[in-house]
Amino acid sequence: MPTTLPTKQTHVNRRPAPHKGLNPAQIEAVQAPTGPLLVLAGAGTGKTRVVIARILHLVQQGTPPERILAVTFTNKAAREMVLRIGGKFKKKRTSQASTQDDPIQKPEISTIHSLCVRILRRHAEHAGYPTRFIIVDRSEQETTARRVLKELKVADATLRPADLLARISHWKSRGVRANEVFDTLSTDADDSWDLAAAGYQRYQRLMHGVGAVDFDDLLLVVDQLFDQHETIRQQEAQRFDHVLVDEYQDTSGIQERILSALASDHRSLCVVGDDDQSIYAWRGAQISHILDFPTRWPGATVVRLEENYRSTPEIIEAANKLIERNSRRHDKTLVSRAPSGLKPNIVQAQDEVDEARRVTADVEGLLRERYAPHNEMAILVRTGEQTRVFETELRHRNIPYELIGSRSFFDRREVKDVLSFLRLLIDQTDDLALSRIANVPPRGLSYNAVEKARKKATESGESLWSTLLELSNTGQLSSAASAGVDRLEQLIALGPANTKGGTTASEALQHVLNQANYQQYLEKEFEDQREQEARWQSVEEIVNGLARHEKAHRDADPAAVVQRYLDDLILEVQEAERFEDDKPKGNTLKLMTLHAAKGLEFDCVWMVGLEENLLPHIRAANEGLSAIDEERRLCYVGVTRARKRLVLSLALTRMKWGKAKPCKPSRFLYELTGQSEKFTEGPAKAREKVGAKPRTRRAPR
Repeated sequence: MPTTLPTKQTHVNRRPAPHKGLNPAQIEAVQAPTGPLLVLAGAGTGKTRVVIARILHLVQQGTPPERILAVTFTNKAAREMVLRIGGKFKKKRTSQASTQDDPIQKPEISTIHSLCVRILRRHAEHAGYPTRFIIVDRSEQETTARRVLKELKVADATLRPADLLARISHWKSRGVRANEVFDTLSTDADDSWDLAAAGYQRYQRLMHGVGAVDFDDLLLVVDQLFDQHETIRQQEAQRFDHVLVDEYQDTSGIQERILSALASDHRSLCVVGDDDQSIYAWRGAQISHILDFPTRWPGATVVRLEENYRSTPEIIEAANKLIERNSRRHDKTLVSRAPSGLKPNIVQAQDEVDEARRVTADVEGLLRERYAPHNEMAILVRTGEQTRVFETELRHRNIPYELIGSRSFFDRREVKDVLSFLRLLIDQTDDLALSRIANVPPRGLSYNAVEKARKKATESGESLWSTLLELSNTGQLSSAASAGVDRLEQLIALGPANTKGGTTASEALQHVLNQANYQQYLEKEFEDQREQEARWQSVEEIVNGLARHEKAHRDADPAAVVQRYLDDLILEVQEAERFEDDKPKGNTLKLMTLHAAKGLEFDCVWMVGLEENLLPHIRAANEGLSAIDEERRLCYVGVTRARKRLVLSLALTRMKWGKAKPCKPSRFLYELTGQSEKFTEGPAKAREKVGAKPRTRRAPR
């Protein structure tokens, strides 16, 4: 009699209950009933631990792991969550049919952009894109923007490519599509906005024409898919029973719509965040999402995490005094669980050079006393130009430092070349990749020959590659250009889709680079041997990364593996550019902006430039109360990065256009020290507390 084999199951390892070691508020968040859940997680209160524990709790309650979606907003956060939850799931062998190769089902942990890539890959045709659509990088965006402005005959003095892209990103992050953009323009907007709107429409047509999307399109197109195709929205929503969202205070309108669309049917939406750390309004984040969550999701459970395990009571006391001045926020007061320490120190310098000398001398003294290692020290600035004098002083004192936000690995010329080769090997209709390496290394395909083919391709609607082949076969190119097309065709034939005998994609890429004489090309381009070696090592790293990716996806189609590798790379590059998400490395002091410091923590922190018009920034001072509130939150983020020692510095004068100008101490300094009444600029503002709690607070220990 036929016997039905038991279903293979994945379960959590036999480990202590997910709430072990959590405080009562954390346990409440972990065990809260399914449904809308807002976890207000103050700085240093262990929010990632709570998210992971809740995932494990849901699985122990019977939810299959793969039915859980956890969304983060940076690759760094996603990697950390994957690392910390890894190993907590294992296969349960229930029959002889189970093997060591059975997949382990795990929760889907992803950035929202990675999630949207996967959604769009599944439904690209419904959005009017090819299945193998291209995700372009910043340089390709700039190339397209430059072409658009040239076609519109717009001078750089009126609108630069970077300006056009910034405005396009502004519109897209707010869900404004190209066909709607003119309806959003203010009647008093200057002519450059009309030109930008026209540029947006032409930019989008060019991108769509080559099957390309940029970073913002990933969200915009998925949002449109969900809006116009209810069956697709339902299909994607039905993949999950629970959705968890980290850093919810950073969601933009379009991000929130997508996440809500995925959770609206089952309503099991757990959002974790801190309105006091919402610092990305300039990037489209809307603090109202977290402030109004209980109203927008009726019946929501609200849990507050207020026990801080990072900073001393003295630092937390200053942070509380600062942030309570904000006009609208959820009511919460952090309580430190760390040992008592030093009060925050205020350093007053004569000018920016004196400030840098005082701060670096303090750093040097603490290093001499072995108070903390280099990598537990950070100097935080409001704006990038503040770093120059600190770099000078750090070098003068031989203090090793790392400037977070330096040039990306993926900005390097050779890296862009190799990635373009790889893109072209799996998709010959990728006009942007072909344009970059058509004559790299030189193979006789001149700029004029490529432009001739481009114009004809635009008229016919064919790809650039098929048009080059046609022109070459019909004798419409010079003999040198035709020979170049032949050589390029031979290289493409070596791609992973055409390999046999178990050749991997990484091996195919190496073979293509060797046949193209790319190493010799680099040696001719750069005379210095160390430069040649460094650039060739960058090429090697791309090949190594592809090999590692192949190892993790052995059973997939080679072209699909390459496509996923390229998707992951471009998402990481775009995120690093947008979120300043460089991972600090080595035993060095970190010099970075306050925005870049979010999510990090150090034993010793120096916050510099605590002056009006710097922190808060002059733009905020001109924009009103909500902008000042965001600057205060930014200051709060900086303060709560410090574990043991916090120094706040200001200069009495600062150089402006070659002349020393007097500076006024920041209002935040008065607020941090409980002297806000001494700051007299501007009228007092009424403060609104959201969700106030009538209970007495315990004194910090």
